[in-house]
Amino acid sequence: MPIPHDIEPHPLTRMYNGKFGIWLFLASEIMLFGALFSTYVLLRVGAAPGTWPIYGAPSVHGHEVLNVPLATLNTVVLITSSVTMVLAWAALKVGELGKGRMYLLVTFLLAGTFMVVKYFEYKSKLTHHHIVLREAPSDDSLKKAVGHLTVQTNAGERDLWYVNGHVTENNEEQDYVKIVPDPVKAPHGAKSESHAADAHAAGSHDPILIDRSLIKRISVWGPQASTFLGIYFTLTALHGLHILGGMVVILYLYLTASGWWKRSPDKLVNRVECTGLYWHFVDLVWIFLFPVLYLL
Repeated sequence: MPIPHDIEPHPLTRMYNGKFGIWLFLASEIMLFGALFSTYVLLRVGAAPGTWPIYGAPSVHGHEVLNVPLATLNTVVLITSSVTMVLAWAALKVGELGKGRMYLLVTFLLAGTFMVVKYFEYKSKLTHHHIVLREAPSDDSLKKAVGHLTVQTNAGERDLWYVNGHVTENNEEQDYVKIVPDPVKAPHGAKSESHAADAHAAGSHDPILIDRSLIKRISVWGPQASTFLGIYFTLTALHGLHILGGMVVILYLYLTASGWWKRSPDKLVNRVECTGLYWHFVDLVWIFLFPVLYLL
């Protein structure tokens, strides 16, 4: 039994049922990401000075901890995939199955490229460390690599000594942690400073040893490292899941296109159109994520 308005438009909505359904779905997605973006704005406005995007960052912009060139590359990749998705639909619309399948495959590969780049970006964060010390270091060599700022918390002002960098040795049986520190710069928004960075030559990458008894907390630049990174991983991981979902559908359409074309080419064209609407929305979300997280 044929499904009514599966191909021809419904007289009330003036679009076939599948297209109407994908628009309803996208409306719910807009509410989801809109709520997350609103949460981001509230958390950023309420962040204590010197804590955004991470403790001791020299400015409040996301590029202090994120990789803008990789994100720019991913932006170009996703925009290109939107173009190839439209070309796939247009080719099928004029009856060119071969071209349509080719553009679907290109779209799938571009989406895979986006995920590979995102993997390397995640990996760089999850191998970068943030160490908080219990107190000010007394060793002169350590002072040069340790940042200091005073942050305002609900319990009052709190002094914070920290080191960011790549840990090269972290054996529990050893009494120390070896880390190659990032260059320390004057942090943004610190209330009062007697900052060790003033005497530190930025750009030094000599490894240092930190006694374990001095370490209060050590963590990677994961979601737990700061509020900003928590938001970054939440938004980009959710967006990545949408990319994966789209890749599954695009691959399915590519593999089954010939069969669909024999049975009902109009249905195939409609399904590619619906998938394209979803894919454009996923791209649009990234167009918002890129400046909000990486540039502003």
